[in-house]
Amino acid sequence: MDFSIKDDSKKYPALMDKNELMEFLRVGPTKASELLNRADFPVIREFGHPRIPLHSLMIWIDEHTEWIKNNALEYHQRKEGIA
Repeated sequence: MDFSIKDDSKKYPALMDKNELMEFLRVGPTKASELLNRADFPVIREFGHPRIPLHSLMIWIDEHTEWIKNNALEYHQRKEGIA
């Protein structure tokens, strides 16, 4: 199963390092460190350096997108198995 995402210039791996995360999210090192230290952020630390699973990151982004929370009742119902 391939969870990589390709944009115009780069293919992002299934497990990203901090630099790839910064490039993917277009944030600097301070914001990346802040995210990596959040308790709810998807990060694996067992490899010696933090690795971010792309699939889990996309789910985390989806769950933390304010527009979806505020406007997509149908989305939440599907997610909870109601619809």
